[in-house]
Amino acid sequence: MSHRTTLESAAVCAGIGLHSGARVRMVMKPAPVGSGIVFERTDLDLSDRRVPARREYVRSTDLGTTLVNEAGASVATVEHLMAALAGLGVDDLLLELDGPEVPAMDGSSAPFVELILHAGLKTSPAPRRGIQVLKPVAVEDGARRAMFLPSVKPAIDVEIDFEDDAIGRQHFAFEVSREVFAELVAPARTFGFRRDLNALLKAGLARGGSMENAVVLDEGKVANPEGLRFADEFVRHKALDALGDLYLAGAPILGLYRAVRPGHGLNAKAVSALLSDTSAWRWTTIQNDVAVEERLVRS
Repeated sequence: MSHRTTLESAAVCAGIGLHSGARVRMVMKPAPVGSGIVFERTDLDLSDRRVPARREYVRSTDLGTTLVNEAGASVATVEHLMAALAGLGVDDLLLELDGPEVPAMDGSSAPFVELILHAGLKTSPAPRRGIQVLKPVAVEDGARRAMFLPSVKPAIDVEIDFEDDAIGRQHFAFEVSREVFAELVAPARTFGFRRDLNALLKAGLARGGSMENAVVLDEGKVANPEGLRFADEFVRHKALDALGDLYLAGAPILGLYRAVRPGHGLNAKAVSALLSDTSAWRWTTIQNDVAVEERLVRS
């Protein structure tokens, strides 16, 4: 993943939004070099229907990451798709949506990975640039903690601890590469507790949630008849979420992201803390997923 990458051809999928319950059709289209990842709400009659997938457009992190532009166009629950793009090294892409939320699919990144690989990846002569972490940057939110540490490769290290017999304390770490992500991280599904369902519905959330797009926990047991895809699927999904949220930095982060009890809010807070400290990072050229050329130009 040394050169900027887009898709060879368009890819299409459709499904319901995890929280909105609305049916949405999404078209992934190849995009020009340097354009980045951009969503477009084709169903809206607004002066600006495009929403760049960048941290400055994050407006909500309540059980998912929602992006909103100045004209009011919004896209919810972007993290699973963003994780797929980060894991496969897709830099430039136009994502057309005719609804308010990215389709939930099966609650993981695996369907998006399959779609992208089927469409094919197309590299350009332009080199990839990444955000190289130069010194530790830490944030806290109660018992939640996260830190970026210097590393020549992007890596995620996550620990969770739930007072539920089906989860408990779990730990998972991985260096980001296409192969590792596709096999060990992408299939991990989102999860929720049956006891919370009524409260979520009253809050306008989880309207599209089911055992077809989430692991449902009920009184310390997994309710899904097929069981888990991994014994530690819960923490792997938290690592997946983190990778997707971090990609909203606008480029791969060449550093180790270590988080304890992370959520979308903590991930967003960590990215903002890193990028706000201009002494903590710099742009670098990437070769074989490793930083090889340091540059002091900052955005």
